[in-house]
Amino acid sequence: MDGAVGPIDPFTKVAAPHMALNRQQKRMLQKQGQLGPDGEPIAAQRAQPTGRPAEKRTSPREFFQQVQSELRKVVWPSRDEVIRFTAIVFTTLVLITALVAAIDFLFGESVLRLFES
Repeated sequence: MDGAVGPIDPFTKVAAPHMALNRQQKRMLQKQGQLGPDGEPIAAQRAQPTGRPAEKRTSPREFFQQVQSELRKVVWPSRDEVIRFTAIVFTTLVLITALVAAIDFLFGESVLRLFES
């Protein structure tokens, strides 16, 4: 099986061994640089990863100026909205706590009755 290579592996970019290629496939792979003149696969060169260009660091003063500028853009809730949302959260908290307590009590009583007899 001299020179027998198969389809190109998409991860290694090298032809897999043990499959026959016709002349057209072999020429195309040699033209692309994936096969050597003897028909053996050539290991692909990995491209060097390009790092991000170094960015100018922000000074602490500039950072706090940007924070202040962003906080000016925030739409703050009115006093009535805060009171209403607080009441909704507190009511939901009380209801869920009561539900969990009731379920805990029912399971506790059922376990006690189960092992009592």
